[in-house]
Amino acid sequence: MVESIARVRHIRITPQKARRVVNLVRGKNAQEALAILKFAPQAAAEPIYKLVVSAIANARVKADSENLRLNEDELVISRIFVDEGTTLKRFRPRAQGRAFSIKKRTSHITVAVATPDVVAEAKKGAK
Repeated sequence: MVESIARVRHIRITPQKARRVVNLVRGKNAQEALAILKFAPQAAAEPIYKLVVSAIANARVKADSENLRLNEDELVISRIFVDEGTTLKRFRPRAQGRAFSIKKRTSHITVAVATPDVVAEAKKGAK
């Protein structure tokens, strides 16, 4: 019935560290994912938590605009992934006048939440 997407781009978290947190919640119920993210010790958990909340709100708005009934407790994280963003290149001074390159990596994180029937149709269509 409803599938909604939320994205955050150019967030200052390395993709490798963000993927560790994303893998914790992939395929889980949205409310369960929020509980996991709330107590995850990694720094990337906070922006991902906000992103999942935003995706749930987007689903609510989409359901209201299409005059559909939506139970937020049934929403499932259908897709969640991290892409590499732009890399900020900085230099640090080192001994004997040399410069040392520092790469400050960014991420693009995408979350899609859907009702279970949409997830079942997607799995059936993929086979």
